[in-house]
Amino acid sequence: MGFMNQITKLAKSPQGKKALEEAQRLAKDPKTKEQLEGVRDKFASKGKKPKP
Repeated sequence: MGFMNQITKLAKSPQGKKALEEAQRLAKDPKTKEQLEGVRDKFASKGKKPKP
């Protein structure tokens, strides 16, 4: 079974639907967005030299 077939099967299952709903709920949560932005900024600034 191919990878995409497995993903499709999971998405159609009750567990997959529950996981999708939870992910969508977390994506809308302002606190979660703030945490993700902090992580994104941390990785985006990695390797860049600070300006004097």
